[in-house]
Amino acid sequence: MALAVMLLNGASFRSGCCRHKVLLSSLGPLLSNSKLYSSYRRPGAEPEKKLSWQNVDFSFKKSIDHLKTQLSLLKKETQDYLKGPGGNPLSQHLLEQTRVLWQFRSQEDLNKWVISSDVEIGGKSKVYIKLGRNNQAALLYGTLNTEVPRDGETKYSGYCSMRSRPEVGSFNRKKYYDWSNFNSLYLRVRGDGRPWMVNIYTDPYFSHQKDDLYSYFMFTRGGPYWEEITIPFSKFFLSSRGRVQDNQHPVWLDKASFLTLGFTIGDKVDGPFQLEIDFIGLLNDRAHKEKFAYEAYDKNTPV
Repeated sequence: MALAVMLLNGASFRSGCCRHKVLLSSLGPLLSNSKLYSSYRRPGAEPEKKLSWQNVDFSFKKSIDHLKTQLSLLKKETQDYLKGPGGNPLSQHLLEQTRVLWQFRSQEDLNKWVISSDVEIGGKSKVYIKLGRNNQAALLYGTLNTEVPRDGETKYSGYCSMRSRPEVGSFNRKKYYDWSNFNSLYLRVRGDGRPWMVNIYTDPYFSHQKDDLYSYFMFTRGGPYWEEITIPFSKFFLSSRGRVQDNQHPVWLDKASFLTLGFTIGDKVDGPFQLEIDFIGLLNDRAHKEKFAYEAYDKNTPV
């Protein structure tokens, strides 16, 4: 397959481009099934001028520098692992009541998050993120537009979201959060009175569970004052592709499934919105005894 691509890119024909077009059309179906060539292109997108393998920059010096960086990260991870859970002594881990996961004080803190909207599906909503006043919070703002794109397929539109980037360890290994020592999510926010959805994204083992999502509502009261919101993990419910599932189970807070956290607004109200976030943390509320807030039942009950 690579030889065929090299023939197309490197061959020169004396009789002009006609033979080149004939050869390309004959090998096109063959190349379309490979990773080096893709015949699909989104409407309105410009065609790729180079193949993916032609954009790779091979540099021996960069490879050595990258290897040194990854080895230093691996060394730090090993030291933290030997020290205790999360790099802390075991006694401190067992007595830990609160933990700050994300706080927003610099542009580097904002770079740990990704924003998106219905523009990806042809919508017209807009979302932005920047540091708030005195660099003491993250300001998420924009405009919600529920106008459905006229593509003949999309039925609903009007959402904006903010999602944390997945943690990456040494040699690009996925890092998972271990929140098993806590039972509540703790936030300090200031909103405009509009409701938000707090989402917990997992990394399932099976591909058909890739759209599984644990969600719960966060209601902001508006006004000039900050509010501290506590959301127990027992309140989060399971959904997949926007549908609440009948078979509910609690969020697994161990490091085997946790990947990212996000916020979504989609209350079907056109107009501007804004949400300021001071920090996002965890809380171990000893007074909260609830294990799971929803009824769990067997769908295939024997008769």
